[in-house]
Amino acid sequence: MASVVEEAFARRFPEAVVLATTRSPEGKPNIITLGWWMRTSHKPPMVAISVAHKRFSYELLVRTGEFVLVIPPEEWADAAWLCGTKSGRDVDKFGQTGLKALNADKVSPPLIEGAVAQFECVVRAMVPTGDHTIFAGEVVAARLGPPKPPLYSLNRSLRLGGVRAAGR
Repeated sequence: MASVVEEAFARRFPEAVVLATTRSPEGKPNIITLGWWMRTSHKPPMVAISVAHKRFSYELLVRTGEFVLVIPPEEWADAAWLCGTKSGRDVDKFGQTGLKALNADKVSPPLIEGAVAQFECVVRAMVPTGDHTIFAGEVVAARLGPPKPPLYSLNRSLRLGGVRAAGR
């Protein structure tokens, strides 16, 4: 049954890829790549992200209760790959990727220069779901960037790339 369940989940692709930034209480910024996220409310505006318990970002989210949800442009595929495969415990992801951190308006975690859109969030609920926790964040500020195609994951091997309409 497990293989059927995993194959069924694999058929959801393509899926949008997002980044989330966090910051440790000591001031260290971090970035995680996520495929599991959604909008959850209009009033107040809220989003949710699902983060594995073993991730450094999980620890920071629990400790600080803030994150920035970042919609990356498709040219950030390599940066997204690094941010999803390396731990912020060991690597300075801003330094390694060349992404530039910007001060957020309402939360401590940084924005990222050049993102398509960004949502500054304060965690309002945490729901444990097996080996992940869903963090529901109220959007307290947002910022628009250049209107570029967002990044999508095309298949379960985690190859990243933009998706375009057929014939374009």
